Amino acid sequence: MNVYDSQRMSDSLSTQGYVTTQTPNDADLILVNTCHIREKAAEKLYSDLGRLRMMRQKRTSEKPLMIGVTGCVAQAEGDEILRRSPTVDLVVGPQMYHRLPELLQQAQQGKKIVETNYAVEDKFNHLPPHNKRAVQKRGVSAFLTIQEGCDKFCTFCVVPYTRGAEISRSVEQITDEARQLIEADVKEITLLGQNVNGWHGQSADGKTWHFGDLLYHLAKLDGLKRLRYTTSHPRDMDDSLIAAHRNLDILMPYLHLPVQSGSDRILKAMNRQHKAIDYLNIIEKIRTARPDIAFSGDFIVGFPGETDDDFEETIKLIEQVGYSSAYSFKYSPRPGTLSATMNNQVDEKVKNDRLQRLQALLFDQQNKFLRSKIGQTIDILIEKDGRHPGQIVGRSPWLLPVVVDAHAPIGTVIAIQITNASSNSFVGEKANS
Repeated sequence: MNVYDSQRMSDSLSTQGYVTTQTPNDADLILVNTCHIREKAAEKLYSDLGRLRMMRQKRTSEKPLMIGVTGCVAQAEGDEILRRSPTVDLVVGPQMYHRLPELLQQAQQGKKIVETNYAVEDKFNHLPPHNKRAVQKRGVSAFLTIQEGCDKFCTFCVVPYTRGAEISRSVEQITDEARQLIEADVKEITLLGQNVNGWHGQSADGKTWHFGDLLYHLAKLDGLKRLRYTTSHPRDMDDSLIAAHRNLDILMPYLHLPVQSGSDRILKAMNRQHKAIDYLNIIEKIRTARPDIAFSGDFIVGFPGETDDDFEETIKLIEQVGYSSAYSFKYSPRPGTLSATMNNQVDEKVKNDRLQRLQALLFDQQNKFLRSKIGQTIDILIEKDGRHPGQIVGRSPWLLPVVVDAHAPIGTVIAIQITNASSNSFVGEKANS
């Protein structure tokens, strides 16, 4: 989501004459786009701001540097950022990105800006069209936000407080943006949302569509070769969406479906609103619909009150599912969340031990998944040239990159045979036609 937001802010600023640079010392403006999911991300912001302060001090008056903070830490901390880092010029929350050029002009006049309100207007209606040249430069794969916010209120999560209530973009908005991307030579679109499969948008005739309906609709767009989506909630993985995985070849066989814990007791404490068996039943249904699908997930260890037995239930669930990849973290209390006030906080050493064991299991499953694909012939989307002459890099259906010694235009889909695998990628050769 933050990658998409950064790109849209860049598009918005390009209307004011700004262009991106990979060299911070050349920049007139640096925006630090932040995440507030984990404690370390927030603290990293202040570390980065300290370095930017020193960079700013070295500037001459002829080339001043503006510094801004955007994203969920901006939304959550607001004025506190200016208190801790007075060199910051503007703080802008996620719902105000469409006003960024206007707010920047105010900051350039010497006013300190903190804008973290939730806009009355639809920000997507006020963002400029995609900058075609910038999209082409980014490559043949692109993100498209269709939904923001969350109404689930998991007890560990700050998203409902930093991104607000769930909102779904209209079918028309999404279709128009998808066409802009396709016209800029994008071949693969990943639909984004904090709870993307909970999307329920309005069509032009006033009818409410559900996520499965949207997938079938977008699959018909000329020029689009692949569709993906993330991040999903198990409660919104309904039968119509599962059927889309069976019926739409354009929908890639890869699904990120977080569960967080395999213990029903902990799932209840997290307010996940489902049990472990519900999650396992969904996995079974999707595998029946799409046997070649690969799953990734999210796991939190050391949630308040998690016992050894609870943790063993998580290990058991992982063993039953078999993941191609996963994200796993130690629980860290986030200010303002219900779990931060819970008793029975788990000892840090216990968290570390559990995380180490869980990650070892997930790493083993990932390696088994990678090795299981050796010898298979698959289609890959060519994304870029490789590091060496005569080498290309493509994207597998399961999201992992594939390195091939061959020639093929970027944006084409070619058949390759997987000949080897590393810890997070494949090696292949062009399949015989």
